[in-house]
Amino acid sequence: MAKIDRRIAKTQEALRRAVVELMNQKSFDEITIQDIADQADLNRGTIYLHYKDKYDLLDKMIESHMEELGELDEWACKLDWNNGLVPFFEYFEKNHLFFSTMLASKGAPSFRARLLEYVMAGFNGEIDRESGKNKDLNEDVMLQYTGTAYVGIVEWWIINGMPYPPETMAKQVGVLLERSL
Repeated sequence: MAKIDRRIAKTQEALRRAVVELMNQKSFDEITIQDIADQADLNRGTIYLHYKDKYDLLDKMIESHMEELGELDEWACKLDWNNGLVPFFEYFEKNHLFFSTMLASKGAPSFRARLLEYVMAGFNGEIDRESGKNKDLNEDVMLQYTGTAYVGIVEWWIINGMPYPPETMAKQVGVLLERSL
């Protein structure tokens, strides 16, 4: 994997931060490329060196977070629910501004759907098919139920100022998911 130039990484981070900050003030549709450039203290042309438009920038931001969550999946899902969920809640906590913005009403409407799709795909491999506890349940209903519950609790936790530490959330949500899946 080629190492990215630090100046490029710094510029892209400034642009991502600018979009999130602006989305806390107004809806994404109201934000212009000039707004982003001004907020990031960059030239409009610089944005177009990195992204096709503001939608491309937003999509790349979301994709970057989905990839990072996917990297956590590779090892965290091998743990039990309580321990496996801790890194996810720590990630949400570390990136709370992004997630609170994306999950808020002024956020990107497609983000919640993308997060739900990601979560449901991950839970698909976790359904207990052996013990018989889920024998009369349809998998698509189970995935929709648990995925929606998980995204909802993450949203609640972030929007309410993360009232419990990640470890507590992981333990509580882990118990609930184990009961459901």
